[in-house]
Amino acid sequence: MEQPILNLLRAGGYNLYVRHGEATVGKDQPYFNFQYCYTQRNLSDYGRREAVYFGQMLRYWQIPINSPIIASPMCRTVETAQLAFPAMYIQINPFWFEINKLGGNISSIEQQQILKNSQSQLEKIPPHGTNQVIIAHSFPSGVGLGKISNMGMVIVKPKGEGNGYEIVKQIPLADLATLGNPL
Repeated sequence: MEQPILNLLRAGGYNLYVRHGEATVGKDQPYFNFQYCYTQRNLSDYGRREAVYFGQMLRYWQIPINSPIIASPMCRTVETAQLAFPAMYIQINPFWFEINKLGGNISSIEQQQILKNSQSQLEKIPPHGTNQVIIAHSFPSGVGLGKISNMGMVIVKPKGEGNGYEIVKQIPLADLATLGNPL
């Protein structure tokens, strides 16, 4: 029988790539500003509850999380991080906004550069006995980590800088309650 995913996460060594909570309907303004949330789609009330639940579930399961929590600079990702991990430092990494561009009209060269940069971030091994949380955006279907539901989590096993990573499992928010079950 395979080991429950919970045991693997409790041992640490994973990057937990998480999509932000549900955002409001609409689009970000064409020339939005990271500093001004009114120029962006923000978390809905439901998205805020999703973020709180996500953090509560990781604490309930006693999954060790490295500080800081890494977030894209968009208001919806920063707020997700703050609600999920209210007692932890949030580090904004502007690179993770680039994932948002993958679904847009960009050149294949730019797409490949973003994917290469995301790989270099995801292959970094977190400090011993901990997991690194990255809160950002969904990838397009079939690209990078693939389509991720609101507050969905992709468990990534980094192989070290320059060695890539392995996608262990994608877990939708609703399945966090079942982490103790076998893979």
